[in-house]
Amino acid sequence: MRMTRFAALTSSLLLAAGAALFGAGQAAAAARADFGYVALGDSYSSGVGAGNYDSASGNCKRTTRAYPALWAAAHAPQTFSFAACSGARTGDVLSGQLGPLNSGTDLVSITIGGNDAGFSDVMTTCVLQSEATCVARVNQAKAYVDSTLPGQLDQVYNAISGRAPSAHVVVLGYPRFYKLNGTCVTGLTEGERSAINGAADYLNAAIAKRAANHGFTFASVAGAFTGHEICSGDAWLHSVNWLNIGESYHPTAAGQSGGYLPVFTNAA
Repeated sequence: MRMTRFAALTSSLLLAAGAALFGAGQAAAAARADFGYVALGDSYSSGVGAGNYDSASGNCKRTTRAYPALWAAAHAPQTFSFAACSGARTGDVLSGQLGPLNSGTDLVSITIGGNDAGFSDVMTTCVLQSEATCVARVNQAKAYVDSTLPGQLDQVYNAISGRAPSAHVVVLGYPRFYKLNGTCVTGLTEGERSAINGAADYLNAAIAKRAANHGFTFASVAGAFTGHEICSGDAWLHSVNWLNIGESYHPTAAGQSGGYLPVFTNAA
């Protein structure tokens, strides 16, 4: 069974620590003490919706409550570069997030593709317009996922591999938003909720295929969020928030720590 890069690192450090107890192995421990982690992507990785944003990150809205920062705090890599940014598309990753990657990077995480596929406009359309218009907009987004997104993802994944050829790359997906047949009032019909969930699955399948073709690990969060969707009674996602529209349909702090973090930890 293949060990992940971080699992291998942990194992080597534990072995080195044990050897050090017997007066040897200190050099071996130091040899892998330069483990580097770089977190790329969009608002699902920067932590929009979790609060406590770092003012220095500006509109990127990075937070210590996001899964990359939580993982880094728990595992203490020697270097941690948090480049994920709210609103990022594939082109933004290519133009502004790849700087921290290098030949010594061991671990990379990324969520990307939702904004390219028109996530925000899909949700705005579905909240404000008819079910037929919502479903048509969802189908338009799915057509984009078929025709254009794969090439955009390939560009990003190729660039990551080119800059960090030895890194273990974990590509995380997006959750389904709604518990169907739930009891809450969202202003959306059951047909709209079903179409939106189906679009999330469609997007995730496309991302997973491109990730696999590049030898990356795809980590689905759909299972982790099951039972914690909007209308579940214990939601880890914000519904539409007219007072803070940017946090709508993003994971809460509990969604980052209880949903994304364990999925990433298992895949890292």
